[in-house]
Amino acid sequence: MTGNHQLKTARLHRMVMPGHICPYGLKSKDLLERQGYEVEDHHLKSREETDAFMEKHGVETTPQTFIDGERIGGYDDLRVYFELDPPEEERSDTTYRPVIAIFTVALLLALGLSWHQYGTVLTVRAAEWFVSLSMTILAIQKLQDVESFSTMFLNYDLLARRWVRYGKIYPYAEAFAGILMTAGALVWLSASVSFTIGLIGTVSIFKAVYIEKRELKCACVGGSSSVPLGFVSLTESLMMTAMGVWMPLRATLLG
Repeated sequence: MTGNHQLKTARLHRMVMPGHICPYGLKSKDLLERQGYEVEDHHLKSREETDAFMEKHGVETTPQTFIDGERIGGYDDLRVYFELDPPEEERSDTTYRPVIAIFTVALLLALGLSWHQYGTVLTVRAAEWFVSLSMTILAIQKLQDVESFSTMFLNYDLLARRWVRYGKIYPYAEAFAGILMTAGALVWLSASVSFTIGLIGTVSIFKAVYIEKRELKCACVGGSSSVPLGFVSLTESLMMTAMGVWMPLRATLLG
């Protein structure tokens, strides 16, 4: 599609006011230019001018893009037009992107720490840091809005359903255990916390997803998560459970 439009012109109407420049207007202009369009950039310089434009074209938002005399719409509509996104009715509201980002950054941090400390990335400590840093970053996501997290958590966690306060304690406990494990401090305490919350999470998620076959969103990355409850969240809980067993065992063996 890009090749067919390289010499064509698009007309863009966007808000450019003294106190406000519409970010989606800038994104629309950038997208059109990257698709090979010459953009006729029309600025809506006041609220009155914007309202008059919207009334004239029967639209409720700006920016608006026109190609070959046809109104395409706003930035999201442009992405659909260029086949960068599926139409709205075909889009899924679930995504694994947040957990992929967290686990990837945690892994790279762990490998970086291992390289700094030992001169190689292939160490047992790197694996331990990966889990502990993942726990800490995931806890940060939850701590941004503990109320929202705890509400979503009640959908599946077995202990939280019996003791509602546990939903608000969980992210602090996860952060506490993750930080101590990263530092290698108070191993028996951090391991006990990690094992306990990990085991409860494992049983809760397995029951909800694999026994009851419920389709739920995971609270693992916060209360507004679109991550499906399933394999990824189960893996997170299993990792915490395993760390709760491994850390004191390693300390005993090295001691």
